Amino acid sequence: MSDTDADAEATGEASDEPTFEAAAYADGSVSYPPHPVGPGGAERVGTVDLREHEARVVTWTTSTATPPGVREPNTLAIVEFEMGEEYDGPPVRALGGVAVDPDDPDGGAFDVAVGDRVEPVYAEELREPGAGIREPESQAWDGFRFRPVG
Repeated sequence: MSDTDADAEATGEASDEPTFEAAAYADGSVSYPPHPVGPGGAERVGTVDLREHEARVVTWTTSTATPPGVREPNTLAIVEFEMGEEYDGPPVRALGGVAVDPDDPDGGAFDVAVGDRVEPVYAEELREPGAGIREPESQAWDGFRFRPVG
């Protein structure tokens, strides 16, 4: 990851940032990743940008044996999004990496604990495109990581 990417990830600033898209269904439920049919069988009727919602860490782990091109160590978290009082569906959860801490001289991830509030932040490269066995053009390398709030 370049210094510019790390800075953008740490501050949450990026130009033309894509949405962190979840699916909304006719029964009022939301799911991530999006599926054509909801958890209860309802039809998909729209999308929700999860960047607009904070989440809390449900659990986390640090992998020290990562695939080629993935930072090592790599802290991953399962988070549950706070969808608001009007939302009465099943929990909306996602698995993702924890964002880079710009104050860490080694470029490591922020420290997180169960219950910490986090927000999704866009990262242009979740892994080094040239490090895998597949052609870099055959895959998307961007996505979202989670950064502690407050």
